[in-house]
Amino acid sequence: MTPAPRPDALAPGSEHAAVVVENLSRAQIVQYAGVSGDCSPQHVDEEYARRVGGYPTVFAHGMLTMAAAGRLVTDLVGDGKTVTFGMRFLRQVWPGDSLTARARVEEPDSECPAEFTRLTLTVVNQHGQPVASGYATALVDGLVGEAPRP
Repeated sequence: MTPAPRPDALAPGSEHAAVVVENLSRAQIVQYAGVSGDCSPQHVDEEYARRVGGYPTVFAHGMLTMAAAGRLVTDLVGDGKTVTFGMRFLRQVWPGDSLTARARVEEPDSECPAEFTRLTLTVVNQHGQPVASGYATALVDGLVGEAPRP
């Protein structure tokens, strides 16, 4: 279980980063395909990815990238605290890529009750290229309430 976050870690304006994937292997992509049930050939079939898709090789699922970013979110806010989480996928993640997730704690606003923390997320590859961007909202003080809309 992830420990409760330190109060200073969630101060508005604070920024956090962590390497969430190092040297992604084809085996990890295939394993993700198996557990997610998404065995689309562009993710698992090298010949299909090249011949039909026109890609140099297979590539990772967008949701694998999102799951990796989720690791930083739960490390920051704790288990069971995430209320909303969304990502936009910007470019493919290839075997051999390493991913760093970055989170910025946003200032509170009128659309987000004070007991919630909003995070802006970015995932970059080893070349510093953004591969995904997104957001998360977390309940930080243990109050029960309706989730804010992103």
